[in-house]
Amino acid sequence: MFLVKRDNFNKTYIIKGLITSLFFSAFIYLAHFNIEYKILDTILGLVSLYLVLKIDKKALFVAGYFIGIFWFFWVGNSFEYYNLGYLSFFIPLFFGLGYGIIFFIIGVFDFTFYRAFILFVLSFIHPFGFNWFIPELLFINSFLDTSKISFALILLSLFILIEFPKKTKILAVISLLFTYTNSGQYIENPPNIKISMPQLNISQDQKWLKSNIPDLVENNLKLIDNAIKEKKNLIILPETVFPVVLNKRHELLAKLLKKSHFIDIIAGALYLEEGNYYNATYHISKGEALVAKKVVLVPFGEEIPFPKFLTDFINKIFFDGAEDYKKAASPTDFVINGVKFRNAICYEATSDKIFQNLDGVKYMIAISNNAWFTPSTEPTLQKMLLKYYAKKYNITIFHSVNGSKNTIIRP
Repeated sequence: MFLVKRDNFNKTYIIKGLITSLFFSAFIYLAHFNIEYKILDTILGLVSLYLVLKIDKKALFVAGYFIGIFWFFWVGNSFEYYNLGYLSFFIPLFFGLGYGIIFFIIGVFDFTFYRAFILFVLSFIHPFGFNWFIPELLFINSFLDTSKISFALILLSLFILIEFPKKTKILAVISLLFTYTNSGQYIENPPNIKISMPQLNISQDQKWLKSNIPDLVENNLKLIDNAIKEKKNLIILPETVFPVVLNKRHELLAKLLKKSHFIDIIAGALYLEEGNYYNATYHISKGEALVAKKVVLVPFGEEIPFPKFLTDFINKIFFDGAEDYKKAASPTDFVINGVKFRNAICYEATSDKIFQNLDGVKYMIAISNNAWFTPSTEPTLQKMLLKYYAKKYNITIFHSVNGSKNTIIRP
């Protein structure tokens, strides 16, 4: 009988945790299939947080485990391009275990206020520098605001709903009203620049083959020529669209410099300086090239976020001794036709650091290569994060991507 009761209990918290994780992750998958209704996302977000505040800690561990998988299963896709395909199965489990522990911590004490407070605090904490888990992102396509203050008010309203007497539960509604936003109707006009953003879909396994590089380069040059014919002022090409160390390809760079007298060119490529490799954006204009080095590197992708001795060991075991990319100390701005743009390369476009010292900059050019992860929900989650930061910093983002859809994201 004891075993039967224990088995039923296990099923109970597994079911509760799984249901919570489904509510907590639904907004990503709905958006992935272009199902976006503000009222639906509002309800799903509120229900998911309510469940996090109510279910027992063992169920919370299960919830966190599946949330880690549902949000980040796609991270493992990239490892096959490092000849580490055998890790693709274990990476989602690692994320599941990590977020399972985080959610278990939320439920250590069965006090609603404690849970709400820890959840709010965790929205500021990003283990190993990976900051794509932002709980307020639940409301990015809803009627509710995604600022930290609004997230605190949402948690407060749920705390009131759960803990306060019936006569005072109206305070929960009042608290929630302060988080209402109508930002979806806000329209920021783009700068007076005719921009070309060609859609590229080069698979990652083909992108870096030496035999394919001449054709890829030639196609890029044709895209630039077409933009010139269409009398565009600017062409934006994705991250590492030139799969070479561009500043060492003098003949190719000379061609781009020549074309830049007719159009400004933004393109991603590698940059080599003093023996260090950088993931970079090249702004080629009027016969000159300005290089913007990446500021925020991808944890475990472009850098290992551990002390050097451990980093060297991991790189030796898993990456044939390759060194981490180097990074710049501060962001770079490009001036195009008198308009200033902040540069961002993929992951760093979803980091607060790249938005430091904007000094009135209202536009960003973000370039990405999502072929590492597609097909998956990664581009959907990335787009939501870009919307989050566009709203947070009141900036319009021109996002040029290989492997998923180009977008212009307004605050």
